[in-house]
Amino acid sequence: MTCTRAFKFLTITALVVLVAACGGRKKDPYAMEQEAASGYFERKDVGNPVEEPKGGSTIWDIFKDDNSDVTVRVNKYIWNASLEVLDFLPVQSVDAFSGVIVTGYGTPPGGGRSYRATVYIRDPSLDARSLHVAMQTRGGRAVAPGTVKAVEDAILTRARELRIADGKL
Repeated sequence: MTCTRAFKFLTITALVVLVAACGGRKKDPYAMEQEAASGYFERKDVGNPVEEPKGGSTIWDIFKDDNSDVTVRVNKYIWNASLEVLDFLPVQSVDAFSGVIVTGYGTPPGGGRSYRATVYIRDPSLDARSLHVAMQTRGGRAVAPGTVKAVEDAILTRARELRIADGKL
């Protein structure tokens, strides 16, 4: 009788372990946040890999190969040009893997109004579609589209200058 009881216990334990190991991956919180946002920040296929935390989320992840060759998929010229053009704004956070630069409030040289900016570099190509800049004033109002376009143009112009100076044209 004890052998049958032990067999039932082991069978139930094995089934519980197998069911627990089949747990699905959680959705990337950044992707969920961007799906909720409207407009330009839709994240369908941006080409920027997100490195997953070590340890995995299921028991089967321990058998996967560890990929230490994660590449950053952000255009370095647009990245550096964004930091140079917006150097009057204090940088609050940067994430090269997702291509986001968030700044604090600052006043441009010769200006009287404070701005903050969020720069989103979506692609590794040196292209206008790779860059999106969102700006707001200290009062929380959005900046005029013409001003944002001028900042984006200044960043792209500087990125092209950096590429030419790098000699990779």
